[in-house]
Amino acid sequence: MLRALQRLLETIYDVPTPHGVDDFLIPQPALQAGNAAVDEQVLVAEDDGDGASIGVFLDPQVLSRLDVASPLDRLDDANLADFCTVMEGISHFHYLAWNTGHDRAVSRLELELQAEVDKYISSRWLLCRQSASRVAPGLHWLLFEHAHVDPSLAGPDYALYQTAHRYAARYCRDLDRRLASDRRGSRRAAVAELRRFYRCGPLRKLRHIDQLA
Repeated sequence: MLRALQRLLETIYDVPTPHGVDDFLIPQPALQAGNAAVDEQVLVAEDDGDGASIGVFLDPQVLSRLDVASPLDRLDDANLADFCTVMEGISHFHYLAWNTGHDRAVSRLELELQAEVDKYISSRWLLCRQSASRVAPGLHWLLFEHAHVDPSLAGPDYALYQTAHRYAARYCRDLDRRLASDRRGSRRAAVAELRRFYRCGPLRKLRHIDQLA
């Protein structure tokens, strides 16, 4: 399932990578957020040379629930939260792997912003594939207006997560308008825009979103 969800991102953005997230799983998180349970964590350690090591923790209970109720078969209210948890870890891993393969550094803000976009667009993509009639404007409300950053988990990075969440909400609202259009050319342009956005650095991403109507 993890590899299939990673391939979903590869397809959406046309960004293949030879590395699979399931080969980089670690059995437990290396850092705890106070007394709160950690259900997803991506760790990066720089090697003595020019390389880096990546480890991905995904809560086994979350994975077990998704094995029973796979979002690839049906994404709904019952498994959306678990799907977003796993998709965030996959997004972080894949973005790091793809950018490392192109000798590009990645900022924390860029990583979190892209993950917020990835969770939304992958949810929308699956819902469209499973049943176009199930895709409703409520998805944006659920993932952005209704969702919030937990200060107890974010800690000193709270402002960074808030910024990523706010910018992603604005970007995805603009995307949603174009993807919902009946004009085929508009949808193709939206996909092309997504792929350009994925390849931008953090400052270009933020400037682009600031310029949206």
